[in-house]
Order: sequence, then structure tokens, then C-alpha cells
Amino acid sequence: MDRFRDSTGSDTAIEPTSSTDRRCSPQRIGGVLHKGAGEQVDDSAFVLAPDDLKESDPFVLLDQAWFSKVGFDWHPHRGFETVTLVVEGQLEHHDNAGGHGVLDPGDLQWVTAGSGVIHAELAYRRRPVQTLQLWVNLPRRKKMSQPRYQNLRAASAPLVEGPGSRVRIFAGDINGVHGPAELHHPVTVAHAHYEEGGSFTHEIPGDHNGFLYVVSGSVLVGPDRMPVENGHTAWFPPGEPGLTGIEVHATQATQLVFYSGLPIREPAFAYGPFVMNDRSGVAKAIEDYQSGKFGPIPTTHR
Repeated sequence: MDRFRDSTGSDTAIEPTSSTDRRCSPQRIGGVLHKGAGEQVDDSAFVLAPDDLKESDPFVLLDQAWFSKVGFDWHPHRGFETVTLVVEGQLEHHDNAGGHGVLDPGDLQWVTAGSGVIHAELAYRRRPVQTLQLWVNLPRRKKMSQPRYQNLRAASAPLVEGPGSRVRIFAGDINGVHGPAELHHPVTVAHAHYEEGGSFTHEIPGDHNGFLYVVSGSVLVGPDRMPVENGHTAWFPPGEPGLTGIEVHATQATQLVFYSGLPIREPAFAYGPFVMNDRSGVAKAIEDYQSGKFGPIPTTHR
């Protein structure tokens, strides 16, 4: 029996869901694309590269980055959302509306770029930080939404505990537990830690496209116990509506993230920091940014 602990610390037992329609095996296992160091980062990798937006729908990319002295200085976005988990260290955030905050390990920031934002993501006090940033596409009707920032502290996300496992639910419904993120499109986001021998079954909507990424450790996934090692993803294709159970068994102490989303099934075109439906939409985003329609670009953040 799993146990659920809300942000107040209240502890409630959760009976295993009896309405799970299927147990899902990974469709494919993937590795990361190492990008290395750059002007902004000490090291980086594409966990999910923006190569086939139809196959990864509604997700565009997942970027893993390690940085300290520089980080990501002022830059724009339009047409999608960034979901950034702090894995290690502290992340400092600024935006051109005057917003500022510092996120700790296990915290998550959800930025709806919508019609346009300009922000900076920095290593707090120039100390090393590791992040995972997911780009979630928005449907055509939502691409010009009002920009929004949600700083979701780890302590504010409900915790589901299984045998040797602790899973923070940040968004959507997993195992009947609802995450605190306000959503424009149906997705689930969870951050999990396992002891060696720990296990958990992620119950998610069956029509979602989902994947997990092993940040550290190793697991066996699905009824066939497919091995997924550190630095690899396991993908689960969308099926019929209902509930899909994804079984995870840790063969050593493990940290992983789990994402799923309802496919949008619209044309998508990603270029630089913009994700629109086509090339003309991106051209308009560039024009609007250069003409100041995203607001002023600050000259400092320190």
C-alpha cells in the first residue's frame, strides 16, 4: 500500500488503484546527446533533442545543464512552457517584469512563455547548479496566453511513498494524487527517489505520451523488467483513455523524473527560443521581440 503525504505533512494511505487498464512496457530506450561546455554552461546534454516533435508531442526538448559562473543570461521565449527542476545547487531567476527568486534542490519553476517573456536563469552566487529543463508545447489557441511564473517548492508538492520510494507530484494526476501546478494543457510531472530494491507504479492517463529519465542509479521498468540505466530514458506511447500503470523497480539507489502529456496533434515549428505552429509564426515572434513587444531587456540582474 502506498502512502500519500500532503504539503501540511498529513499522512494518508492510498489503496492500489483497481481500475488500471493496462501495464505498459517501454516502447523504446534512449540515451542523451552530450553537448559539452559552452559560453553559458560548464556542461550540458539533450536528454530529449528537438528532432521529431511529432513523436515527442507535446514535449519539445529536455535539457540537462551544469553551470556556475554564467548560466543563461537574458533571453526571450514565446509559444510554449518551460518546466525547470533544480537537481543540485540553487537557481536564481529574474524576469523583465521585475520578478526575482531563488530555487533550492527539488524545487520546480513552471514558466508559461505564452505571448512572450524575457528572463535570466543563473547559478545563485555563482555556485554550481544542475538543472533539468523541459519544454512543453502549447496548443495553437494557447500560444499567446498571458505569461505566468509558478515557483513550486518541493515541500508544496504532495508526496506519495511506496515500498522504498518517494515520489513528488508537481503536475497532473498520478495515482489519484493531484499536483499543485496550474496547467494550460494536460501533463503530469513527478520527481522520484528510490532506495535499492524500492518500487512504485506510476498510474497515469492512458492516452498520454510519457517518458522517464534516470538522473542517477538504475531501474527495471514494466512487466518485462526492462533495464534502464543512469542517463537513459524510457518512452511509453499513448494508448486508449483510462489508466496506464508503469512499474518501476530500483536495482540501486535511484533518482528519476517522470513526464507525460496529452498529444496536441498540431503542426509545430521550433527555432531558437520560440515554438510556434509554423515558420511564419516564428518570424513574427522574432520581429515582435526585436521591436520591443516583449518588453524592455534589462541591462543587469546582479
